[in-house]
Amino acid sequence: MDTEKLPSKNTAVIIYLLGFLYALHVALPTYIASSFLENILGASFIGIVYTTGAITTLIAFLLTNKILRRFGNYKTIISLAIIEIIALIILSSSQQSWLIFIAFVVSFTAISLTHFAVDIFLESFTGSNKTGKVRGNYLTMANVAWVLAPMISSFILGDSNDYWKVYAVSAIIIIPVFILIRKNLKGFVDPEYTDVPIIPTIEHIWHNKNLRSILSANFLLQIFYSWMVIYMPIYLHQIIGFNWEQIGIIFAVMLLPFILTEAPLGRLADTKYGEKEILSIGFVVVAISTIIISFITTNNFYLWMAILFCTRIGASMIEIMTDTYFFKKVNESRVNIVSIFRTMLPWSYVIGPFVASAFLMFGVPLQYIFLILGIIMLGGLQYSLAIEDTR
Repeated sequence: MDTEKLPSKNTAVIIYLLGFLYALHVALPTYIASSFLENILGASFIGIVYTTGAITTLIAFLLTNKILRRFGNYKTIISLAIIEIIALIILSSSQQSWLIFIAFVVSFTAISLTHFAVDIFLESFTGSNKTGKVRGNYLTMANVAWVLAPMISSFILGDSNDYWKVYAVSAIIIIPVFILIRKNLKGFVDPEYTDVPIIPTIEHIWHNKNLRSILSANFLLQIFYSWMVIYMPIYLHQIIGFNWEQIGIIFAVMLLPFILTEAPLGRLADTKYGEKEILSIGFVVVAISTIIISFITTNNFYLWMAILFCTRIGASMIEIMTDTYFFKKVNESRVNIVSIFRTMLPWSYVIGPFVASAFLMFGVPLQYIFLILGIIMLGGLQYSLAIEDTR
């Protein structure tokens, strides 16, 4: 791969637009999903649904190399978009609990695999010395969608609990994604996907300190996201007492750091500073701010907005540095290593809800889940300090 290459202007616009639209489609139902599942399936099944989706995703990732070698990335992502539309239609229209369970699991899996397919498109247009810049720009566009999504969801819901409406809008938004892919990426030339068995791949990662550390850092970040996505909306809505309009505004402001910091930090990682320092600071910030959450019992709107904003300053630093560092070390043809990097998300939804549920079952109040999470995130320093900077 040519280390100097950059996406052409037209290609870059298409990829960034796809990132925005697809992220908006994913983000709209993300923070209401646990409440939606609680209404349909009951609170005790929320963790089971997420865990099932995660396990299904992990199984699917084991097959990605064979699928890509046979069908190519373009056909794969087109198929995933169709599957996702069908799943969202079911989620927005069905009242059958078993069907909603299956549709949610299918949607969860399709989203994870689509992120992986987008990685291949994006990495094929990116040189290693521009990884931070391109990925920073891409993530910024996606994060604009994540900021807008909570406000749009809260507007759709209003004072109601008609969560199905959010899924219906999400299904509509993925249609232009499907059209953009069909019109603009049909001629994509797949790289030669390296066919390496999973066990040797894991052994390779384990014996490579840098890869092992950056995957571990990414796993902790995904644990943070899984706990926040599942438990924070429930905590703010049912325990603190905010309505969905307030939560929508809080979450929109909370997510602003992903827009404000990731593109400039990506450029700094390319040109001035190494990833280690920024990554380490990110873990400290996210750990301290998450621990503080457990000691806030007031329903002060602006206080909650401020502390959650701080958590995402740290998370955004970790996210852009883990992505930048990993894709400087690994190119798109090494599918097995990239797939393991992306399985950190489903693994987090296997382990994260299980650990949180165990604490809750043993009588730990929901508010102290965030204290535990903050302590876990502080452990990320051992991984951030272990990597060797690319500069």
